[in-house]
Amino acid sequence: MPQLVILVFILLIIMSSIKVMREYERAVVFRLGRLIAVKGPGLIILIPFIDKMIRVSLRTVVMDIEPQDVITKDNVSIKVNAVLYFRVMEADKAIVDVENYLFATNQLAQTTLRSILGQSDLDEILAEREKINHRLQQIIDDHTEPWGIKVSSVEVKQIDLPIEMQRAMARQAEAERERRAKVINADGEYQAARKLADAAQQIQEFPIALQLRFLQTLSDIATEKNSTIVFPVPIDLLTPFMEGAQSKAKEIISKISNELENKE
Repeated sequence: MPQLVILVFILLIIMSSIKVMREYERAVVFRLGRLIAVKGPGLIILIPFIDKMIRVSLRTVVMDIEPQDVITKDNVSIKVNAVLYFRVMEADKAIVDVENYLFATNQLAQTTLRSILGQSDLDEILAEREKINHRLQQIIDDHTEPWGIKVSSVEVKQIDLPIEMQRAMARQAEAERERRAKVINADGEYQAARKLADAAQQIQEFPIALQLRFLQTLSDIATEKNSTIVFPVPIDLLTPFMEGAQSKAKEIISKISNELENKE
């Protein structure tokens, strides 16, 4: 019986001294409190009761940054949240140089998010989000590099605006669209006037073009069941009659004026 107990104890010691690290894991080993090595992946052997091991994952961590209340440079209150992508590059630094690298990275990301957005205008935050994301990534990565952490990306996920600001932006967008519509309409009128002026100049040089236009209009309005016949009359044919009527009217007016003078 004592031999069985000793055998079980030995087996327990052997099992506790043998560890298996996955491909994405590293073991930070301390011997009597002193860092000796970073081991893994695969099978590693520890000295029982002397070596202590802390597992560190090297996979990319996706961390959601809690919504932050920010006052922008142009004094607009907004609520912003973001997502942070990072991974541990040096497991020993992540364990030795900072107490809790996950918590520390999260707090650093929150403060940096408030600081950077507080230095930007609302229009810049909405229009140049890629630029702001790059600035956030650079600043956070510079601060986490001594911890053995590499920040690969920071993305501003959602921006909550006050209701009053949303209404103001909606009115601004509507006014901008109306301005564009008026400009487009005016430009169309200008182009149409230019075309009409060119057409009038062509007709002035070639009067027969007006007659051809009359004939084209006649063919356009003609239908199979239409009983009305429209025939354009050239203005040149009416010119002699108009000139004759004008001369006759002048003669009558002069005759009447002469009679009135004779009576006087």
